[in-house]
Amino acid sequence: QVQLVESGGGLVQAGGSLRLSCAASGIIFSMYAMAWYRQAPGKQRELVARILTGGTTRYGDSIEGRFTISRDNAKNTVYLQLSSLKPEDTAVYYCNVIHSGRDIWGQGTQVTVSS
Repeated sequence: QVQLVESGGGLVQAGGSLRLSCAASGIIFSMYAMAWYRQAPGKQRELVARILTGGTTRYGDSIEGRFTISRDNAKNTVYLQLSSLKPEDTAVYYCNVIHSGRDIWGQGTQVTVSS
């Protein structure tokens, strides 16, 4: 059974930083691209960042170079470093992997940025 467990969210002031972690189990982690999405209240879930098996990264248009995705295959963990946070970054952040043709999601971690 594939499981994703996010952690690291919290309340931070505008301009601050957070590091989110997502621990994966039930998959050969190094063989899968991993992604972070976010969903703000009343909005659709959107892609934040994706990291491929070889380490290539892709970012959503709204990120503007402020976030960094990375992975540690030895720890089966993907990270999202959030910097220069803005109130509009407030959302639940979800870890994602596509396994056997299905989207697998974690439970999410709340990030709240105060102005």
